Amino acid sequence: MLSEFAEKQKIPYPLLSDVDSDVIRHYGILNDQIEVGDAFLYGIPYPGVFVTDERGVVVAKFFHDSYKKRESPELLIDAALGRIELSDDAPRVDGGDAEVKITAAIHGGPGSIRQGIRREVVVRFELGDGLHIYDAPVPDGMVPTTVRVTGPAGLVVEDTIAPPTTPLRLASMDVELRVWSGTVDLRVPIYGAGELVSEVRPLDRDSISIDIEVRYQACDADTCLLPKTERLRIQVPLDVIDIPDISLHTGHGQRVGNYDGTRHLVRLFARKVLPHPLGFLKFLAKSIRLERAARRRGADRA
Repeated sequence: MLSEFAEKQKIPYPLLSDVDSDVIRHYGILNDQIEVGDAFLYGIPYPGVFVTDERGVVVAKFFHDSYKKRESPELLIDAALGRIELSDDAPRVDGGDAEVKITAAIHGGPGSIRQGIRREVVVRFELGDGLHIYDAPVPDGMVPTTVRVTGPAGLVVEDTIAPPTTPLRLASMDVELRVWSGTVDLRVPIYGAGELVSEVRPLDRDSISIDIEVRYQACDADTCLLPKTERLRIQVPLDVIDIPDISLHTGHGQRVGNYDGTRHLVRLFARKVLPHPLGFLKFLAKSIRLERAARRRGADRA
């Protein structure tokens, strides 16, 4: 299946078929929550990515507890480059003023929300010469920089990721603050859960609104500007996931891939299920329960 997948998707690099999970075990990423009798699933890794430099040294890693949550390719490229490359086509909105320009953009893929695929709301500050903004904590009377992202039910919003700060000592107050200057990117990871975009039903709508509240105070060496609050809104398209062309998966409104995985599923069945038939029955029962629950949620919304 990997060779056909690579050919159809025009993947130019080798793919590893780790049938007995030897490499998975060597890397210490075997999913130990799955037992031998758990049908197709035993032997899979915790889903994730190691990012290396040109010498093979790991510079970043991204791992999750479910295959339904994973990084957009652009976020992996950012980790390798050590900087954020915003696409000109990303959904975005501008704010701020002459002293502090603010851009909020959806980073990753075409900017759409798909089930489990992590995107980022990137809030970029472009500060005028000599200006800085503050990270928390700050003394009473000063305002730290914060970004708050909200959206509809099913949009999962994670904690803000901020770049390193520079120390700034205020001798008059005998306090050391943490500040940013120049161009500053604050990142808020987001992804869609099954309540919003599901792999077992068509989309309920074409797009959603994501609201972004940005609060900050810019200062120079002598004076501070008044604190400001920017409220921005981005309309973001929803998208379905890609699935292999296997009858068990199709029919839910998702995008069917251009490779037929049926015969590979039969081989997997023979290798994994026949030795543990009870595990397969448990797998089917669980899948049916999850699909019925998803259908009930869809009916309730309708």
